[in-house]
Amino acid sequence: MNLILLGPPGAGKGTQAQRLERSRGLVQLSTGDMLRAAVKAGSEVGLKAKAVMEAGGLVSDEIVVAIIADRIAQPDVARGFILDGFPRTPAQAQALDTMLAQRGLKLDHVIEMKVDDAIMVDRVTGRFTCAKCGAGYHDRFHKPKVEGTCDQCGGHEFTRRADDNADTVRSRLDAYHAQTAPLLPYYQSKGVLRSVDGMAEIDEVTRQLEAVLAGGASLARAAN
Repeated sequence: MNLILLGPPGAGKGTQAQRLERSRGLVQLSTGDMLRAAVKAGSEVGLKAKAVMEAGGLVSDEIVVAIIADRIAQPDVARGFILDGFPRTPAQAQALDTMLAQRGLKLDHVIEMKVDDAIMVDRVTGRFTCAKCGAGYHDRFHKPKVEGTCDQCGGHEFTRRADDNADTVRSRLDAYHAQTAPLLPYYQSKGVLRSVDGMAEIDEVTRQLEAVLAGGASLARAAN
């Protein structure tokens, strides 16, 4: 089963992808991570990407798709993948579809995690993490059980991302909507686009995602 999760930073894609990895045996594929791994491994396509990057250029869609092709051919992706960060444009979506078809594969679902922008700003700006183990918390929604002490490791130092401020978050949301808007009709025309309520509680979002994967139209609606 091959999926794309669409949603802005802070929508919870990472959390839900981890749950799907455990429940479905899927592998989350980040294009950034795959690109760095290909460059480090010195593969043919990795060397091409390295040359472009060292020259200060942007890695082409062709190279990114080739890196994805190499990655999904590896044994650990046999049960399927969840793509993160790609595609961002209809042209990239078409290139991805072509590559998958050449390998006898396809996208089973493209799932949009719908969010409320105003609430998302509040959600993201309140995030902080344990400096020792990386456990995530929030000023309002998920505080440590003991103030100032990490639930996971007992650490007492916490950090916040410098770009988790309201203006930056709004800019990221605007950029996401601008990039994603053209993708929605593309995947809708393919009959694979669905949406879930990304603002729901984590367990409820998981339930809706599982309903999509199981074909439960009553629990997760077709995007329109």
